[in-house]
Amino acid sequence: MTAMNHVTYVNSSGTPMARGPALDNALELKRDGAKERLGLLGLCSPALLLVLVIMIIPVAWLFWLSFIGEDGGFSLENYQRMIDSTSYLQIFKITFEVSALTTLICVLAGYPLAYFLSQLPNRAANLCMIAVLVPFWTSLLVRTYAWLVLLQRTGLINTWGIELGLWHEPITIVHNLTGTLIGMVHIMLPFLILPVYGSMRAINGDYLKAAANLGAGPILVFWKVFFPLSLPGLFAGILIVFILCLGFYVTPAILGGGRVVMVSMSIASNIELFVNWGASSALGVVLLILTLLILYLASRVVRLDRVFGGHGQ
Repeated sequence: MTAMNHVTYVNSSGTPMARGPALDNALELKRDGAKERLGLLGLCSPALLLVLVIMIIPVAWLFWLSFIGEDGGFSLENYQRMIDSTSYLQIFKITFEVSALTTLICVLAGYPLAYFLSQLPNRAANLCMIAVLVPFWTSLLVRTYAWLVLLQRTGLINTWGIELGLWHEPITIVHNLTGTLIGMVHIMLPFLILPVYGSMRAINGDYLKAAANLGAGPILVFWKVFFPLSLPGLFAGILIVFILCLGFYVTPAILGGGRVVMVSMSIASNIELFVNWGASSALGVVLLILTLLILYLASRVVRLDRVFGGHGQ
């Protein structure tokens, strides 16, 4: 007799399956699924290659440069310098303080405006949203220099303030923290309004009517129903504004006048003045790690997929 090798097939639960139409169909579906995944991978490969070239490779190169010392060899001196020098700690402190203040002001100004827009009819709201989007049509550098013209000692704000009797001599509202905050809030405000407005628009009006039918007043309906449902959009706006502010360069450099030194400005000075790529890379790596840490802590408080989805329900 000729010995024959019998192959035993098992399903996902480990139960043996006899060779037959059901097994053949399962194997065919498995092969089709593998082909479909390979096809999707082929379609995604250009985008994955682009991400690899413009994101992963530069970040990896940044990490590598941060461990290169002045002698060109592997060293931790760039990170040790940040630990030993209190000036770096002060720079990070200023960066986070400016980012937090900018985010707070954007919340205080942007949330009421987004609420106002969400209560308008669709046609009127769309027209008003154009005013929110107009700043995106102008270069950030142009907007920053426009604020410099407005805020300087001989600018329109000081001139009008003196003419109206609000103050008697020009006040300093540029080349300091005040001017920096004004410019950054103007640039960052749309980034908070848009997700908050989208979250508010997604709220089902029946919830508000149900709360009113149960005897709740307008104020109670807002704080107990509307505000909690708008929190995903608010959290998304806060994260976007705060993280973007951490890497701000142009506005603090121009409106801060060198008195408000943020991490991005320190990175630029290390390259332009000292040609020290290692120190600049180390600063960039630390800022990137802190940003990722903020996102991780935020994900522990609220689901980021729900936050950036901006769903009101």
